[in-house]
Amino acid sequence: MLTEMQDIEIPVLVVGGSLVGMATSMLLAHHGVRVLCVEHHRGTAIHPRAALITQRSMEVLRVVGLESTVREASQTQFSQDGAIMAVDTLAGKELAWFIPNINEGVRDISPTVRLFITQKLIEPFMQQKTVELGAEVRFATEMLSFEQDSGGVTAVIRHRDTAETNKVRAQYLVACDGARSPIREALGIPLRGRGVLSNSITIYFRAPVSDLLRGRNLSVILVSNSKLRGFFRFEKPYESGFLVVNTAGDPSNPNTDLWTGLTNERCEELVRTALGDAHVPIVIDDVMKWQARADAAERYRCGRVFLCGDSAHAITPYGGWNGNCGIQDAHDLAWKVAFALRGDAGPELLATYEAERRPVGVFTAEQAYLRYVTREAKYLITPGLPRVEEDLNVEMGYLYRSPAILSQEASDGRTHENPRASLGRPGSRAPHVWIEHEGRRISTLDLFGRNFVLLAGRNGAPWLKAASDASREVGLDIPAYCCDIGEAYGTGAEGATLVRPDGFVAWRTSATHAPLDQVLRSVLCRTDVRACMEAQ
Repeated sequence: MLTEMQDIEIPVLVVGGSLVGMATSMLLAHHGVRVLCVEHHRGTAIHPRAALITQRSMEVLRVVGLESTVREASQTQFSQDGAIMAVDTLAGKELAWFIPNINEGVRDISPTVRLFITQKLIEPFMQQKTVELGAEVRFATEMLSFEQDSGGVTAVIRHRDTAETNKVRAQYLVACDGARSPIREALGIPLRGRGVLSNSITIYFRAPVSDLLRGRNLSVILVSNSKLRGFFRFEKPYESGFLVVNTAGDPSNPNTDLWTGLTNERCEELVRTALGDAHVPIVIDDVMKWQARADAAERYRCGRVFLCGDSAHAITPYGGWNGNCGIQDAHDLAWKVAFALRGDAGPELLATYEAERRPVGVFTAEQAYLRYVTREAKYLITPGLPRVEEDLNVEMGYLYRSPAILSQEASDGRTHENPRASLGRPGSRAPHVWIEHEGRRISTLDLFGRNFVLLAGRNGAPWLKAASDASREVGLDIPAYCCDIGEAYGTGAEGATLVRPDGFVAWRTSATHAPLDQVLRSVLCRTDVRACMEAQ
């Protein structure tokens, strides 16, 4: 029975408070937006999921001041810079080394590094930061219903233990409610892509495996033999971990339904088979059932409701990108919602969220699928499969095309590339360059986060006044800096680059002057000046 409803008015309601929901709430609060985040579970993650944090996600955490905290915590769980490789069993033969060191060859691209930390450990840090920034987080709270109109979204939420019920009126709702997403289902938005690949399981267990590791620093260990295909991950001090199993039996015609007939004894048998040691004592702690998919939602937005993370895309674990892709969804959406709420942007800016992020979700899901197929599920290999791209291209080389990007340069049609080749082109992530700023060495990325920022070349002092004038004309604070970034950003010594709050290049020029106020109005979708700008 519902208790008497109490009304809540809030600019943004976030449904789901796991990794992506917490990231969304944190980043909205970082931009000064009042947020209510509701999470069905009674606390943060209890299982050690989503361990790989890419450099791009670490850059997002750096913006809110969490990078060093997460890096220090990660050391307590994992030996960093480990390998991703494959074996027939942990005790047996090595089959392939895919990545000998997860940070090999990428340290120059960012001030951050790839690292491993479990969702169980990182979520409390994110929750604490979210609350510090002013957001409200309610655990053990479920959304019972929602409806939207032209002015906002009305939802009913209920605390699972007290039955206290509230009617929430929000201007926007962000669905971070998981792969099965009741919100996405209610909106009638289908998933498109490869579909369900298997009814997979994750077995959480305890076993002393240090001797079986044989001194190897292994971050992810794929297992492929005649009885099962999946992967291990172990935490320090190597007495616990989990085994994902996607398929079992004949590799050419496998059983893809691991749920049917699953017992504790069967789980122990699977773990022992993957370990390849009949004598190691094993204790099964828990089992999670989930579906391996490679899909993206047909739409990322319906009116005032946005999809983020698992609700927007289902990405196989091969690559470790699903949670990271969700963090980037949140990073793209948060500043746009903040600017729209403040009246600093036109309504069409919010439409650019889907235009920018859905192609990334489709691309990332497909790349993870290709790794799943080529490394484990070879029975799915068919003629004409797309090319497996470099991990770095997937993680940091995606390119945005939308009205929030203004370019006078001819498009080559690429949706991604190696980020070293982007050279600050509009729609790409702004490159990392070490610079001297106020007597200390920082990354150019440290200048971004809340505002649009103008970076001028070392001889671009006139751009500082141009930014000041544009700030006054447009009514926004536009910090501007002269830096030796011409080569990395493709602007030369006298040109300038306009970088968005999410660290993506909105516009650039090698000229010594341009109507910067018109550029800003264009990328903020405030007036129809795009055709005029592109013609110049």
